[in-house]
Amino acid sequence: MYREIYPQVYEINVINAGDEDLMKISDELGLALNLNEMRKIKDYFTKKGRNPTDIELQSIAQAWSEHCCYKSSKCYLREYLFGIEKDYVISAIKEDAGVVEFDNEYAYVVALESHNHPSAIEPYGGASTGIGGILRDVLCMGAQPIALVDPLFFGNLDIKDLPKGVKHPLYLLFGVVAGIRDYGNRVGIPTVGGMVFFDESYVTNCLVNVGCVGIVRKDRIVHSRVGNVGDLFVLVGGATGRDGIHGVTFASKELSEKSEEERGAVQLGNPIMKEPLIHACLEVVEKGLVTGMKDLGGGGLSCVISEMSYAANCGAEVYLDKVHLKEEGMAPWEIYISESQERMMLTVNPKHVDEVLDVFKKWDVPAVVVGKAIPDKVVRVYWKGYKIYELDLDFLLGAVEYCRPYVVKRIERIDETSKPSDLKGVLLKMLEHPNVACREWVIRQYDHEVRACTVLKPLQGRINRETHGDCAVIKPTDSWRGLALTTDVNPWMTKMDPFWGTASSFDEMVRNLVAVNSIPHSFADCLNFGNPEKPERMGEFVQSVRALGWMARGFGLPCVSGNVSFYNETPYSAVAPTPTLMGIGIVEDIRKVVSSNFKGKGEIVLVGETLKEFGGSLYCAVTGQRSTVVPKTSPKRLKRYVNAMLQAFKEFKVYACHDLAEGGLAVALAEMCIGGFGCKVDLSELRGEDYVKLFSESNTRWLVEVDNAEDFVKFMKSKGLSVYAIGVVEGDEIVVKNCFRVSVEEVEKVWRNGLVRFTGW
Repeated sequence: MYREIYPQVYEINVINAGDEDLMKISDELGLALNLNEMRKIKDYFTKKGRNPTDIELQSIAQAWSEHCCYKSSKCYLREYLFGIEKDYVISAIKEDAGVVEFDNEYAYVVALESHNHPSAIEPYGGASTGIGGILRDVLCMGAQPIALVDPLFFGNLDIKDLPKGVKHPLYLLFGVVAGIRDYGNRVGIPTVGGMVFFDESYVTNCLVNVGCVGIVRKDRIVHSRVGNVGDLFVLVGGATGRDGIHGVTFASKELSEKSEEERGAVQLGNPIMKEPLIHACLEVVEKGLVTGMKDLGGGGLSCVISEMSYAANCGAEVYLDKVHLKEEGMAPWEIYISESQERMMLTVNPKHVDEVLDVFKKWDVPAVVVGKAIPDKVVRVYWKGYKIYELDLDFLLGAVEYCRPYVVKRIERIDETSKPSDLKGVLLKMLEHPNVACREWVIRQYDHEVRACTVLKPLQGRINRETHGDCAVIKPTDSWRGLALTTDVNPWMTKMDPFWGTASSFDEMVRNLVAVNSIPHSFADCLNFGNPEKPERMGEFVQSVRALGWMARGFGLPCVSGNVSFYNETPYSAVAPTPTLMGIGIVEDIRKVVSSNFKGKGEIVLVGETLKEFGGSLYCAVTGQRSTVVPKTSPKRLKRYVNAMLQAFKEFKVYACHDLAEGGLAVALAEMCIGGFGCKVDLSELRGEDYVKLFSESNTRWLVEVDNAEDFVKFMKSKGLSVYAIGVVEGDEIVVKNCFRVSVEEVEKVWRNGLVRFTGW
């Protein structure tokens, strides 16, 4: 079945293989291809009249992996989400990162990715190479990376009995945070935002999502494709090794007890190489020496060469023995699919190639010509003078797509919640819950001020009294214009109801952007789900994407970049549906941003309507009560409130603003007080029972500290919106009339201890 035909190159007999033999080939070579896909390969090579080489099979497996070709998701993404275009979107979806107009001269670049399976096996290396990969995604558009975000998801920290082969969530948390910290800090890019969420569904499969934003002059944007036939492929950056082999196929199947044996699929990051690589790439872009650029991520050389060529409607010749290697004796297929880090592929006009090589030599970064673009839509690979690979690009990149069957679960609306005996006690339990408690332990490990452009930081408030912020704000250019960044999802809600949970996550993303006085401008998604071959998992995905498209189209917010991560599942459980969203807002004047902490100067106004909606709520989690009524929203209603809020920021003196999310009004008040001053509140004007007023997590709501509540309320009501003047900012206590009173000191102590009691410092 295997015959050596050239040095270290084997012919694989698929033409004469039956179904059983085809699956044996897939298993033995680690292809992770199903029988239908192996039959497609057999048919293709039967028509060619020859058998494939091992390097050809390995390359097809990379290209056909879920991670690379989105074979189970693009059908539904096209139906529900793609095509939401705005005039200011320069490039979206088809590139490595979205490119969006920032002002007349500059564009911002945004990407959001997952690095889940590697982080579950080796948390430090998996997370650090996730950061390295997302930096390259932004860099390959010609942009200078300026900020990172890190939405993270782990099992409950107090778990005691772990399934066999599973690492403790606390160990994973320590490793992942350290990996992000060390890579980001060493390469000099600030980590300014993110989230940390804990749920039992992540015990056997943590999720590590990372995002990056960059800035680029519009006349210096580079695309992820070949520029012209005849261009040379120049491989730059780190050496190629055996680390990261089968990384994308490893990420395209469920984890199991044996996954630990696949550590070789986890790449090895090197931020010390990445920093000069960034400088060198930006220099050749600034000098106009490159026609295309793409990073070597999933699939390595195999995917980068074929994808850049396919996007330009041409082909390529590759000279594999020119590649700089980490070790001797690597087989051609290993070189071609290795996912070793810190590598970029440039396409360069032959007349500029010497100048490009000189730039990289100056920065002490390896660079070598490894191929050229040809007119035929085919890739040919040569090894020591032998042609060992020839595949048609239409077959390699366009042969596999599924519209998998799905089942949508029926959700019975149940609400069995009632008023607790101790409202204050419930609030304190909420504040110490790991999903609400202070994130300072994580945030302080990251340098979120390097590059000196972080205007609004992740922790906001008086010195040594900082509290949660809704967004970070970055100043990317010399103007007063800024970018607001947030990441959001509520997995408790999406687990209960994928549609309304996703819609609620979109609503929260927009609320956070508005809270700092930014205009929602675009977003990226990272869609983390279980095994798509199971109809109930596929149903969760379809419902989530449908909700995302409905909200985005109705609100008018374009999705400019995205990622789908399937197979986040083990024999024990699947992760909660986790459609992580990264929102980007435009701040017209960074001198007018609004932070979340009370300033002790004004009155408190509640914007929005509070309903009895407790499905997936923190209230149910801490009281043990039951509700399946996930908060609903509407893109048109959200748009009306957003427009009014942004206008109000211009009309009135707004000292502080905070959106209502986990824990509702009570937690939002506490967080605003922790960073500033106490308050006195009267909720009698609101409808419903006290516990609903305090703890409901209804969407489209903000708390605002304003100079004149009466005028603010009149203004909002003139727009037909629900708004209530509920109190004043003063003192050092939180006093809610007829409900409870508690000192800010007690609230802060509980909140700051919520995560530290597990981490130890």
